[in-house]
Formats: sequence, C-alpha cells, structure tokens
Amino acid sequence: MNERIEIRWHGRGGQGAKTASLLLADVAFSQGLYVQGFPEYGPERMGAPITAYTRLSSNPIRVHSNIYEPDFVAVMDETLIGPVDVTSGLKEDGAIVVNTSKEPAEIAALLKGYKGKIYTVDAASISLATIGRNIPNTPMLAAVVKVSGAMDKEAFFDNMRNSFSHKFASKPEVVDGNMKALKMSMDGVNVYER
Repeated sequence: MNERIEIRWHGRGGQGAKTASLLLADVAFSQGLYVQGFPEYGPERMGAPITAYTRLSSNPIRVHSNIYEPDFVAVMDETLIGPVDVTSGLKEDGAIVVNTSKEPAEIAALLKGYKGKIYTVDAASISLATIGRNIPNTPMLAAVVKVSGAMDKEAFFDNMRNSFSHKFASKPEVVDGNMKALKMSMDGVNVYER
C-alpha cells in the first residue's frame, strides 16, 4: 500500500456509499492502518446524490477535510456521470471504478477529458444475484479494494466475514450472500487503459 490512499465515493441515497466508506475504514483499521471514513452531509434523501470519503494510511492522518484530489473514485450509479463531476481532482495515476453493465470504453466516452484508468463492475447485477436487492455497496467495496490494492485480498475477505457475521448474527444467509457478492465482484472487474 502507498503511504496514504484517498477514496471518494459517489452514490445516491440508499445505495450504501456511506456504508461502503465506513466498512472499508473499519476493515483497514482491523489490519493496523490509520483510517478515516465519513460522508458529506447535506439534504440527503433516498435517491439524491451523496458523497462519502475514505482515507487509509500507514502513518497517522493529520488532515481533517473532504478529499479534493482522490487517488480513487467509486461511482455507485452511472447516472451520476455528467450531472456530478465525478472525476473532479482525480489523479491521473489513480482510477475510477463505476457500477455499470457497460464496457469501460463506453464509460470512457462519458468521462470527457479524464485520462486515467477506468474500471467497471456490474455491482447492481451482482447484488441482485447474491442478496436479492439492488444495493451495490458490497460489490463496489470489493472492486475498490481490488483496484486500489489497499489491502491483502484474503485478509479483506476474512475481516469482511467477521464484520458481516457480527452485523447479521441472526441472518447467516445474508452473510453468505454478501461474501458471494465480494468474490463475484473481485472476479468481475473490467479495466480500460488509454
């Protein structure tokens, strides 16, 4: 892992962008990293655009602000591309990860001017197939971990199983569904490099 990784999450209320940012921070903390995970609050409501942030570092984090120049951006809903400047400040040596059934080259055409790597994963279909609902945060979380290289894959899976087992202790089927979503997403990431 680099000394510090900064991730900005774009989603709509109810898609789990805030939850994904916090889950990534929790898992990274359990692996000994310094972390921050927080949403940007405004007039949130179901379906409204929201932004959340995650910072991971091997050293103490002294900055306490939104992330303006992220290393990685996760877009939970492709319809945000255009109305929201999802690539604002995104480093060219970083990457964007988009929840879409489209090919990365199709998304590249929508990201006018962005010259970095573009990854796609069909998180909506994965979540429908594994947990029965279109909540793309779990598959997007796995895709971001894969793309960013923020942590070891097996350690990530182990920590996520522990987290899900604690959160859904009375619903083991939810744990299994979410674990399948993580694994399918890791295997389903597509890349486009210019």
